[in-house]
Amino acid sequence: MVPKVFVPLCVVVLAAALAAGPPVADAASAHLHFYMHDVLGASAVQVVRGPRGMFGNTVVMDDVLTEGPAATSSVLGRAQGQYIVASTGSMDLMVTMNVVLSSGPFAGSSVTVVGRDDTGAAVRELTVVGGTGQFRMARGYVLWRTIRPDLLELDVYVNP
Repeated sequence: MVPKVFVPLCVVVLAAALAAGPPVADAASAHLHFYMHDVLGASAVQVVRGPRGMFGNTVVMDDVLTEGPAATSSVLGRAQGQYIVASTGSMDLMVTMNVVLSSGPFAGSSVTVVGRDDTGAAVRELTVVGGTGQFRMARGYVLWRTIRPDLLELDVYVNP
């Protein structure tokens, strides 16, 4: 036997859920494009030296993100995080970083990126695992290409 309060309570909960609107996952996707200036010794600093060769080397970064490839281009934000040489046989990196946006329509928001960077590949794919502000609970991916050792081109595809 169902208590008399159960059915009206279900109706109220369903009405509240419908009034709340679509979930975050149904939001339109965003494509962000910028250049990351990863200058070793300046915005990227090695903090750990691995015991054998490069394996274990760890670099902490606070890299500038710009609209164009020139260092004088408009600043869109910063890439803050770390990368670790995670392979004994090649230059495969484990990357964890926050893409913190300081201008444009998403200023004040960030995207959290984690993944493997096979530096020998022309284009690498990393995962968007979350974010803040307009990108809270975001999911997506990043495609990045090395232009020069100190310059990467990033395309971020994210569902805010």
